[in-house]
Amino acid sequence: MRASAVSAMLSRRRCFAAAANRIRPLARAFRDAPASRADAAPGGVPGSQDRTQEVGGVKAAPDVLDVAIVGGGMVGLAVACALSNMPLTKNLRVAIIDSNPALKSRNYLTKSSIPDFRVSTVTPATISFFKDIGAWEHVQQQRHAFFGKMQVWDYTGLGYTRYNARDVGKEYLGCVVENKVLCNSLLLRLQEELDDIENVIYPTRLVSLTFPSKSRQAGMKPTSSEPLSAGHSTEELHRCNLVKLDLSDGRSLYSKLVIGADGSKSNVRQIAGIKTTGWNYPQSAIICTVEHVMENDCAWQRFLPSGPIALLPIGDNFSNIVWTMSPEESLRHKSMSPEEFVMSVNRALDFGYGPHPRSNALDHFMEKFFSGTGNTAASTKESFEVPPKATGVVSERMAFPLSLMHSHDYVSKRLALVGDAAHTVHPLAGQGVNLGFGDAAALAKVITEGVSVGSDVGDLTLLQRYEKDRKAANVAMTAVLDGFQKIYSVDFGPLNVARAAAFHGAQYISPLKRNIISYAMGDTKWPIFS
Repeated sequence: MRASAVSAMLSRRRCFAAAANRIRPLARAFRDAPASRADAAPGGVPGSQDRTQEVGGVKAAPDVLDVAIVGGGMVGLAVACALSNMPLTKNLRVAIIDSNPALKSRNYLTKSSIPDFRVSTVTPATISFFKDIGAWEHVQQQRHAFFGKMQVWDYTGLGYTRYNARDVGKEYLGCVVENKVLCNSLLLRLQEELDDIENVIYPTRLVSLTFPSKSRQAGMKPTSSEPLSAGHSTEELHRCNLVKLDLSDGRSLYSKLVIGADGSKSNVRQIAGIKTTGWNYPQSAIICTVEHVMENDCAWQRFLPSGPIALLPIGDNFSNIVWTMSPEESLRHKSMSPEEFVMSVNRALDFGYGPHPRSNALDHFMEKFFSGTGNTAASTKESFEVPPKATGVVSERMAFPLSLMHSHDYVSKRLALVGDAAHTVHPLAGQGVNLGFGDAAALAKVITEGVSVGSDVGDLTLLQRYEKDRKAANVAMTAVLDGFQKIYSVDFGPLNVARAAAFHGAQYISPLKRNIISYAMGDTKWPIFS
């Protein structure tokens, strides 16, 4: 027995020696490759030039990550910013993979320039998230426009609804911010948290993902207590349990968790084989920036036969247009002269397609009847107003097709999808990016909870907590927006009357109005789905 034990021990030593010999060339190959970020042990200082971490006397390879975020847009940057801002996750090795050269820009954007036509309407819930991760103070240094009022009406002239932040005791309903300002603010915050932000961002594209095989996982499951490169496990053997990311610049990375934040046509989602459900709407949206004589401080939305048109304040005398119409109409409006387009916008927001809503006997009856249902909302007594006229279009006009998409799964082993990679919705309520930021906040929270108990950040059981939380909220909002799109895309007499009744109800039933506002602001869940 002793002889056999000695023989086995010698055999194991020869195996480890052989493995070490195989790894040395590999280590040399990666020696000069930049790591994702400088690592520091708890209490250490991140950002040193030595971007490897010593664990048990062995240095972790610079190509091995904890989290690889594919996609450096608003949602991907929000995940990275959230992780870097929390004490338990700020020392995780994180990489952002995106070839967009805009990620190199990290200075405040001037307010004197013409606003970009790509904007987002962020809710108070999103603003709170940005404040929590320290990014909102950078937004405040750049162009943004709060709005405390909103008016929604139908082209038939049968009804309208006005909302006011005072209805729910708030200062504002939302804030319109250029997408590039949101990205820039997140980058500036990341730069504050990371001295080596240049080593976090990989300006390249993902080519392929290779997930660990089940046989390898079964044979070598790393435990939470094992260091990344423990003495009894070589780097090469450890990588077998990680996701391999092959990049377009020839480099390869290995990560415990890959986050797909690469948009509606997500390469990560497609490589992972995650199926989706969805459909294309027979509509396109045209977006641009217009100018007024005076400043606009209200969000306006009118439902037209071909789709809604929204006029959103963006600061100074500028507003953003989001106009949903048929693909043929979008092409025609895109090719119009600036003067013709402005005339078409003003017609759509004012006297075109139908009359202005007017107060009638039904309005007075409903206002009197529902005034006893509780504290009357401030906006109940507000009259219909005509939006400010556009005097010129000051940006290019971009048209894009509209669709709905929802992933069957948000997560799998060592993989999570966020934002448009997991779901896309109709833009009629401007909720798409807010759902994405909700994903970012929830995923960062789950990762933090996992780190706090020593879990593997790529563990499926851990990631499923994120999916359970966000899928319910996202499916609910998707259903509501899809329902609105279908209801308001049909011009049918009885349905027009039903829509008018809905406008009247939202205008005069204060509890309903407050519930709609709170749900749209991200403060509460819609009762139907609670």
